[in-house]
Amino acid sequence: MAEPLQRSIANIQNYRQQAASLLLYQAVLTGDIGQAFLHLLDSLIAGDDLTTRLAYGEWFAELANHQQSWHRYLISQILLADNAFSQAAQTISANQSEQIAPGILAAAHYDLDILETLYNLPAEHLSQWTAQITGSSVPPVMQIGLEPKFPIKFPYGSDWHNATTELADYYRTHGVGIFGQFTAFRWQAQTAPFQDGQLLGIDSTDPISLNQLVGYDHPKQQIIQNTEFLLNGYTAQNVLLYGSRGAGKSSLVKALLNEYCDRGLRLIEVPKSNLQNLAQIVAPLRRLPQKFIIFVDDLSFEEDDEAFKALKVVLEGSITARPQNVVVYATSNRRHLVRESFEDRPAPKDAGEIHTWDTVQEKLSFSDRFGLTLTFTPADQPTYLSIVRELAHQANIDIDHDHLDWRARQWATRHNGRSGRTARQFIDFITAEQGSKPS
Repeated sequence: MAEPLQRSIANIQNYRQQAASLLLYQAVLTGDIGQAFLHLLDSLIAGDDLTTRLAYGEWFAELANHQQSWHRYLISQILLADNAFSQAAQTISANQSEQIAPGILAAAHYDLDILETLYNLPAEHLSQWTAQITGSSVPPVMQIGLEPKFPIKFPYGSDWHNATTELADYYRTHGVGIFGQFTAFRWQAQTAPFQDGQLLGIDSTDPISLNQLVGYDHPKQQIIQNTEFLLNGYTAQNVLLYGSRGAGKSSLVKALLNEYCDRGLRLIEVPKSNLQNLAQIVAPLRRLPQKFIIFVDDLSFEEDDEAFKALKVVLEGSITARPQNVVVYATSNRRHLVRESFEDRPAPKDAGEIHTWDTVQEKLSFSDRFGLTLTFTPADQPTYLSIVRELAHQANIDIDHDHLDWRARQWATRHNGRSGRTARQFIDFITAEQGSKPS
């Protein structure tokens, strides 16, 4: 074996050994790009022509498919890492990394030295080594072009060993793992026996903002205040938002997430059919520094509904203390959440349950278990038109106010009646109509 090739193999082996030596950050290399990188190093060391060609193509394709450079991939994985160091770091005070166990802190320093070495490996070297092993021409290097700046400084310096303080601050502010990657989640119940349910991150959340929700200022301010209590570490109330359809109840909850996600607010949407999993969902959240809204949309219960009992436990608590960082925000078109029929009412001839009225009252008072009940009454015409005008202003729609009001009234008559949703649909139509006119 020629001496230059021997030196190349020795360099490749050194990188592979360092990658295998990670103590806390092994998961950095478990993604598609990381696995393709390790496979390429292994193929280069083995020296097989065909395997090396295939491995380089796989690594190139993964970078291209993810539209990421090797540098950005490594940093993004470090920032999302869910390990003993990141979990400890997100719970400590600012600039207090010495509170982390010395062994964990030493392991983080050790891993950052390795990751800096891997980060500084030029992609051109991998391309040249591939050509050297296979005796072929040098394959191209995946070039992404200009990428956004990293949200942290240490990648631009030459001392990753002492980057633990900056990393700890980042983890504390942004969260780790799935809670650092996403702000909104949907609960997926088990789909097969012996399979646990799981939280699924939502990539594209509804971009609605609080200033887009016009009208209903009083309930809006109440839920904002309650959410501020939650974020500031005080006991916040569970909230029931009930009232007419299209009033913006669900949109208000989603807008809270967009307003406060940078302060650690996270939203978990739980379908009514999965409410029996609430205890399983809430239990691991109490240990986390983020604040969570459990969002249940269009809530109501049928007779003897198991979900009724599950939600009741979360609202009232059990022998386990209620988590300070979790609240339930539910929307409903019904003030009384448990459906009641006339046959449910006790009659003198009823020979069934002795304390029938107690059962009826328990059902009717279920909504009282929410500490805060916000009412969204149907929009009258002045309220509807004020919503339309404000949305038109936000959308920069240039139209005479009287004509706008007339068309808005016509739209409400022909469509879904007066509501915030109807106003939004009308403004969306007008925006598209004006945008499609020839200039």
